[in-house]
Amino acid sequence: MKYVERLLPLLDQLHDVGCQRDRSGNRSLHYDQYCMLVLLFLFNPVLRSLRSLQQASTLNNVQRKLGCARASLGSLSEAVEVFEPERLRGIIESLAAEVKPVRDVRGGHLAHALTAVDGSVVKTLKTIAEAAFMNDKNGGSHSGWRLHTHFAIDRHVPTRIEVSAAANSGHNDEKNRLRAALQSDHCYVLDRWYAQFTLWNDIVAAGSSYVCRIRDNSNLNAVIEERPVSATAAAADVLRDFIVDLGAAKKPDERPAHRVRVILVKTTPHTKRGGRKGGTAGPPSDGVLRIATNLLDVPAEVIADIYRHRWTIELFFRFFKHVLGCRHLLSTHPKGIEIQAYCAIIACLLISLWTGRKPTLRSYEMICLYFAGWASLEELLDHISKLKSEET
Repeated sequence: MKYVERLLPLLDQLHDVGCQRDRSGNRSLHYDQYCMLVLLFLFNPVLRSLRSLQQASTLNNVQRKLGCARASLGSLSEAVEVFEPERLRGIIESLAAEVKPVRDVRGGHLAHALTAVDGSVVKTLKTIAEAAFMNDKNGGSHSGWRLHTHFAIDRHVPTRIEVSAAANSGHNDEKNRLRAALQSDHCYVLDRWYAQFTLWNDIVAAGSSYVCRIRDNSNLNAVIEERPVSATAAAADVLRDFIVDLGAAKKPDERPAHRVRVILVKTTPHTKRGGRKGGTAGPPSDGVLRIATNLLDVPAEVIADIYRHRWTIELFFRFFKHVLGCRHLLSTHPKGIEIQAYCAIIACLLISLWTGRKPTLRSYEMICLYFAGWASLEELLDHISKLKSEET
């Protein structure tokens, strides 16, 4: 529990946030207490709504262990109007700095931090969502929020989540969101949606690198340099490795301002089929991954492995929504969703710190059973010990 004790003083810094408007001095629910209640929600599968969380706040044990009094439904609802989500980022950075890598994808060939970038939509009920953004082929309406996420591949923890309306366009386009959040010394691992030359230029200008899948119909005819494929790369299913002149037909300011390397990797062909409930099963693939990068000196097999690990962010989204319960939103206010998202990141970081491994369903279940009183501390420690022995 030392990591919970490590978290409490970090949350104490938030105690007076939002109190400026409380001129009468009668605020009973503070930001740190609200965050602890959200963490209680995330680590207790029984709780599935704001009203159930309000009822839990009336329990003596909850009040004693979380350090908060009974919270009214009105106070919980108003909280998202007065508390600032971005204040949680510093806490996330402090905890993330303590998480040790669970894998080494770079193999010493790259100094940049591997960061997978993607967005996911958390669907909410039409009656309470901000807007309907899409209709399926049966006329059914969907609505929700998009979570723009940066994910540390080596440490298997999210480092940043921003919330926007679900429509992937304009200011909320995932490319524009990434462009506004670029940092130096990162290697951004991206899917086909991010295959935009000007975005690549911005990444390089920020002092970072990228590994990005490009579309199957990309024009790769203007080859500048063909590189030999080593036996190690061939064993990793690398088919070709070459420098190519992309965007020859575009204006100079819309073309890559650096040399672009493309690596072709063999994969399983995929045919587009209709999914459940009118959805789709993803875009088709001819069995070849086309990966573009500005990393000219990193071995081709390492580039291929880096892109394969982009899938870890998809696994995180599944854990985030299905395991941590983030399909159930405590609030549909943008700030409320962002606070819940940041608290979910804190929950993931705590699991990683507790277990020394990436968050999994089994670990989450054991921690929930421990908090609920069904599992003893010895049984929880035994579970963690087995995880570490399996890792070695």
